[in-house]
Amino acid sequence: MAVSSIPARAGDPTSPRPARAPRRPRGEGQWALGHREPLNPNERIKKDDDPLNVRARIENIYAHHGFASIDPQDLRGRFRWWGLYTQRKAGIDGGRTAVLEPHELEDEFFMLRVRVDGGELNLAQLRVVADISREFARDTADITDRQNIQYHWIRVEDVPEIWRRLESVGLQTTEACGDCPRVVLGSPVAGVARDELVDPTPAVDEIVRRYVGDKAYSNLPRKFKTSISWLVDTPYEANDISFLGVDHPDHGPGFDVWVGGGLSTNPMLAQRLGVWVSLEEVPDVWAGVVGIFRDYGYRRLRNRARLKFLVADWGVEKFREVLEKEYLGRALLDGPAPELPEKPVDHIGVHPQRDGRNYVGAAPVVGRVSGGQLARLADVVEAHGSERVRLTPYQKLLVLDVAPERTDSLVRQLRGLGLEAQPSAWRRGTMACTGIEYCKLAIVETKARGEELVARLEERLRDFDADISIHLNGCPNACARTQVADIGLKGQLVVGPDGTQVEGFQVHLGGGLGMAEGQKAGFGRKLRGLKTTADELPAYVERLARRYLAGRAAGETFANWVIRVDEEELR
Repeated sequence: MAVSSIPARAGDPTSPRPARAPRRPRGEGQWALGHREPLNPNERIKKDDDPLNVRARIENIYAHHGFASIDPQDLRGRFRWWGLYTQRKAGIDGGRTAVLEPHELEDEFFMLRVRVDGGELNLAQLRVVADISREFARDTADITDRQNIQYHWIRVEDVPEIWRRLESVGLQTTEACGDCPRVVLGSPVAGVARDELVDPTPAVDEIVRRYVGDKAYSNLPRKFKTSISWLVDTPYEANDISFLGVDHPDHGPGFDVWVGGGLSTNPMLAQRLGVWVSLEEVPDVWAGVVGIFRDYGYRRLRNRARLKFLVADWGVEKFREVLEKEYLGRALLDGPAPELPEKPVDHIGVHPQRDGRNYVGAAPVVGRVSGGQLARLADVVEAHGSERVRLTPYQKLLVLDVAPERTDSLVRQLRGLGLEAQPSAWRRGTMACTGIEYCKLAIVETKARGEELVARLEERLRDFDADISIHLNGCPNACARTQVADIGLKGQLVVGPDGTQVEGFQVHLGGGLGMAEGQKAGFGRKLRGLKTTADELPAYVERLARRYLAGRAAGETFANWVIRVDEEELR
């Protein structure tokens, strides 16, 4: 029988279907792969105009014509590259945070971050920071866990004068926020610590000098966080890149490199690249990693745009290969892992420097200080023969270069300022983000709740003899590093005793970073339904602490106790 030459009719189920071309993988907005067209509004804003250019408009237009004159794309986008966020309008409760539009949430005032790279402030800088606070920021000047100073109540009309004053003493707000290289964390005792073999300050300074404000690095997929320290005294595993001191058996003191850390709603810990770099190599290696992020980072979805997602997908072997071949043009030396101290280091209290003088670490409550406090601090520091103050990544501060015979006097006068060099475990271990008082993303109050919590625990458990970190966050974004605290508190609305929604917290227990020998980094344990109202928080933490004291084994940390005990002990 002859085969019919009549063509099959369209739609005939017996007709052969043409082979489909293989589906092209969906682009993630990676520039290096040719995906240059912006895939979300944030990327469009950055392509339309480099955010660094907005400074000219602030100085020449907005400062003269006021808040109403600000272009919305500048206001909610490019302003961040100069440290400016609109703050939350007073009286808007947390239940409306995710419901209202940005223009309904925001006030006509700004939060302004001042970069303090490495946490270093001299007396002239400290006085200017204090004066700006009192004159322009209603006496606000919080110490953040990124070693920044954070003002509130800033008017756009005052920003050019604030910049002038900051820059006159070597400070800046350039790229303090935005999709760019943020403040460089550093050891608050760099250059004076007895155990430090290499002072990384020159590398910190060189990175800031070369790259902050450079338009080659001002358009990244998301923010980029850095830590450089010889000592294990910064949260190195929570940064996009960290350089940590290590002594190579053949090449001597240098730095171990970690990449891909970050917390927020999808937390990941940084991973070792396995390389050793000298102090002189740090800026070039840093720029190479930032270049990879700029060129290969995911720009399609904001919630997958951090470097940690690229590192997780590639793995550290591929990441190192691309860094060496495409960005450095040479191989890096293999290196050993860093040695961790016997116990975590926060520098609170009185400690000897390598030159025979002392430094004194003191704790405000949850980082909240004022311009008035800082002005008086400058006077006290100067009266005790020092000219240097350092901020820490734990919302604390240090006074350097104190003669031993003047140390006791300094400790007493710091106490008179509300800065405690012999703090309780609770004041020492508690941090809080900005919270609903000023932040448009927050759901609950944090600073006042943290102060109330510390006061209650100091009253009821003043002689508590263990270190427990408590981190309060007003939303899921983990600005206070919620997941890596002994007690991490993520703000949310919960059902109160009368059945209505009230401010409260989801509880994370037993988290931590690898800051000491034997510590294993990990995220806090979340028990099903373990939440507390804000009002019940002090009683809950007190109950938990008493159970830990009663049930711990000899030398057992809170984190290890949390892992060991039954869930009912933790409720």
